[in-house]
Amino acid sequence: MEDPIQAEIILYQSEGANVPVQVYYKDETLWVSQAAMAELFDVTVPTISAHLKNIYDSGELQKASSTSFLELFEKTSKGGRPKTFYNLDAVIAVGYRVNSMRATRFRQWATATLKEYITKGFVLNDDMLKNGRPFGKDYFDELLARIRDIRASERRVWLKITDIFQECSFDYDKDSTMAKNFYAAVQNKMHYAVTGHTAAEIVQGRSDPSKPNMGLTSWKGGPEGRIHSSDVTVAKNYLSEDEIRQLNRLVTMLLDTLEDRAERHVLTSMEDCERLLDGFLTFSGREVLKGLGNRNKKTADKIAKERFHEFQKLQDKTYENDFERMVKHMNGKA
Repeated sequence: MEDPIQAEIILYQSEGANVPVQVYYKDETLWVSQAAMAELFDVTVPTISAHLKNIYDSGELQKASSTSFLELFEKTSKGGRPKTFYNLDAVIAVGYRVNSMRATRFRQWATATLKEYITKGFVLNDDMLKNGRPFGKDYFDELLARIRDIRASERRVWLKITDIFQECSFDYDKDSTMAKNFYAAVQNKMHYAVTGHTAAEIVQGRSDPSKPNMGLTSWKGGPEGRIHSSDVTVAKNYLSEDEIRQLNRLVTMLLDTLEDRAERHVLTSMEDCERLLDGFLTFSGREVLKGLGNRNKKTADKIAKERFHEFQKLQDKTYENDFERMVKHMNGKA
């Protein structure tokens, strides 16, 4: 039987502030007292006790499977009786019954989160990371499998990067400011590492109606299909073959780095992600973008689309669709 771990974790946020709770971790689940649940949901202990009684009386949970005395580390309550602890199933069940602002925030969070993630992806504080972590024994094996699935996938390079950080960040929250800022910055940082320019700078600097294909090296439907306005605002479409190779190589190296961390059981938080990306680029001898660059994305897109309208006139005169090419080919044989 595994030794229990006592720690403080942060399950969710209420009104922008972390809501910590004292828990024990044993047999791959959490165990909390009624007092800890009362603090978690900002209600009284009798309220928690009443909800638990209703949960067991209604058959929603079986008391035997969701409670434990955990005598190894806390033998008695203040009254001298064995102290009962409740597992994660009980915490969730109570959270869906309690009427409080904190409980409402908990329900909003828990509804959007699978129980598998809850047991493996807590937002932990620094002391928790230093003194022990309640991650199941299969956490890193599963993480390695996900990393390797992403590596083998056919998803575009940017999606691979965002996929990998989503999987590797144990405290990932897609709605957090940190996640949104990271996703907004990651493309610019990778573009800058390869070209010395942000995505907006590339679009504004390389779009040219006087050049073949308006300066594009790739586009949806290319190389024989028509170029559309949506193609000219994608920075990656202007990269040379060498730059694409460098970009793909950086992504592969980044995947190697994260796979190595997972194999060594090194946890990665959302806050770690940007530091890890910057450190990785520096170690690779690349320039790391500071700030947002010299061009605004909306302005660059507007300029590129204006240039496209000029280019489109030439394209309309010279473009041959599949039917026209087939007719020309047949006439050539005649």
